[in-house]
Amino acid sequence: MKKHLLTLLAFIITLAGAYYTRTTGPTKPVKGIIQVNENNIEYKLIRTYAKEGDAPVKIEVLDKEVSGSFIYKRTPSHDDWQQMPLQREGDFLVAYIPHQPPAGKIMYQVSLSDDKKMHKLTEEPIVIRFRGDVPAWVMIPHILFMFAAMLLSTRTGLAAVFKEKTFRLTLFTVILLGLGGLVFGPIVQKFAFGAYWTGWPFGTDLTDNKTAFAFLFWLFALWMTWKNRNHRTWVIVASVVLLLIYLIPHSMMGSEIDYTQLPNENQKGISLTSDL
Repeated sequence: MKKHLLTLLAFIITLAGAYYTRTTGPTKPVKGIIQVNENNIEYKLIRTYAKEGDAPVKIEVLDKEVSGSFIYKRTPSHDDWQQMPLQREGDFLVAYIPHQPPAGKIMYQVSLSDDKKMHKLTEEPIVIRFRGDVPAWVMIPHILFMFAAMLLSTRTGLAAVFKEKTFRLTLFTVILLGLGGLVFGPIVQKFAFGAYWTGWPFGTDLTDNKTAFAFLFWLFALWMTWKNRNHRTWVIVASVVLLLIYLIPHSMMGSEIDYTQLPNENQKGISLTSDL
């Protein structure tokens, strides 16, 4: 009975962590409601795009008297702000964010206008990152292995706290974390951004770095439990480390193209810096 309760508790903790990670990351769309011409208009501004062509940002605006525009520039870059009108497509006003290579980022801000004034949807510009499409045969195993690793990690930590045997649980945690984070993770990264590894020492991608960091803790915990099957301290430490790392929003400090380092990268346009 106790084992079932601990498994249920581990599942609840894992689900809560996964939900928090998904809803706080830099790829979560920015949603809100703005009032224009006494109408409440809902919007959702995307912050990641994996398809071909320009990224469409669609806002349902039934009032044909309302128009709009958006400004954008690559980031980080020395570009000037560019301004484009929103395109009317039926009941929608659409901004088409210019497509970038994988890991390229664009900073943009959308505004709607009535006969009185212009209404910015967000106080500050938001950033969208482009990436390559990741096939399901890579993404699905990656997600499943990582979720299973987190679940088993939490369950193993609880087992150590309540003085259950942990060697086999620790072994399977290491295997699942290795498959999800160090085998399928780099393959996902390659499809999405063109590089297998962008963490230390090659970059600052927190997703790569935190996975490697947690794996080393679990590898050490496995070694300690292999030497002493009654050892529990490092199992608990590794479990807590992975849980804390799991709470770091996904894709933080991820891959990006530094346009300031590219030759002839400066894109001149309408200077709107003062409007921000």
